[in-house]
Amino acid sequence: MKHAYIFPGQGSQFPGMGKEHYTHSAFAKKMFEQANEILGFRISDIMFEGTEAELKQTNVTQPAVFIHSVIAYKSIDGVRPDMVAGHSLGEISALVANGVLRFEDGLNLVAVRASAMQKACELAPSAMSAILALEDEKVELILADITKESGEVVVPANYNSPGQLVISGSLRGVELANERLKAAGARRALMLQVSGAFHSPFMEPAMEELKTVIEQTTFYTPNAAIYQNVVAKAVVSKDDIKKNLIDQLTGAVKWSQSVNAMISDGASRFTEVGPGRVLQGLVHKINKDVQVDKVD
Repeated sequence: MKHAYIFPGQGSQFPGMGKEHYTHSAFAKKMFEQANEILGFRISDIMFEGTEAELKQTNVTQPAVFIHSVIAYKSIDGVRPDMVAGHSLGEISALVANGVLRFEDGLNLVAVRASAMQKACELAPSAMSAILALEDEKVELILADITKESGEVVVPANYNSPGQLVISGSLRGVELANERLKAAGARRALMLQVSGAFHSPFMEPAMEELKTVIEQTTFYTPNAAIYQNVVAKAVVSKDDIKKNLIDQLTGAVKWSQSVNAMISDGASRFTEVGPGRVLQGLVHKINKDVQVDKVD
C-alpha cells in the first residue's frame, strides 16, 4: 500500500485558517513569524482575523494556503510520503513535502508567482468557469471550435474530476463557451470569482518572472516522486520539475489524470494536507475505492 500526500490550491482558504497551529505549537508560531518576515507584511494577521474578501486577494491567498499546508504537513509525526502532488499552487507545497524546496524558498516562489499572475490578470479582461456534467472530450471540441470560429482564446484549465472541468480564457470566449456548453448538455456553467484566466495563455506574461526566480532557487533531490499537474505522471528530475512548474502557469491542471496515475502506481491512501477539503471530494469522485483522509 502506497501513501500519497496531496496539497490544495487557491480556493481552499477561509477566515481563521492556521490559527489553531499558531496558538498550540511553538514550532508553528516560529514558522508563521518567519513567513511574516519573508513576505514583509503580517500575513498571519490576515489569515487569523481577515475577512473573506481580504483572503481572496491573490497576493494573500496563495502564500496563506502554502503556509498553512506546509505547517500542517510538518506537524505530522514520522511522515514518509511514497508520492506527493498538489493542485496548482499546491504543487509548491508538495515540493516542500518531498524535500525539493526549503520552506523559505517555496514561500518566496509562491509570493513571486502570485504577484506575477495578478499582474498578468490586469492586462486584459479574462475569466474562468466551471463546467459540470459534460464529458471532457466534448468540452475540448467545443472550446476548439469557438477559438477557431471567433478568434477568442478559451481552453481547458482544471480537469478536477469526471464531470467537473474548469475552463479559462478571454471574457468573451468564456461567455460564448458557457452558452454553447449548456446547449450541449452541461448541467451548469458557473463563472468563478477569480481575478483572471489562470492556466491559460493569458498567464504568459508571468512566465518569465517565475522562470527567473526558479533559476535562482536551489532545488534538492526529491525523497519521493511528485506527480505534476501538466504531465500527470511521476517526476523526480530537478530540471523536469522546474520546467513543469513554469509550464503550469499556462498549462492545464490535470488533476484527474494525476490521481489516476498515482493509483496505477500503487497509491491506495490519499491524505489531503492543508486548509479546506476540496481535494478529498475530488479524489472520491475520481475513485471511490481508495482511502482518503485529512490533516488540517
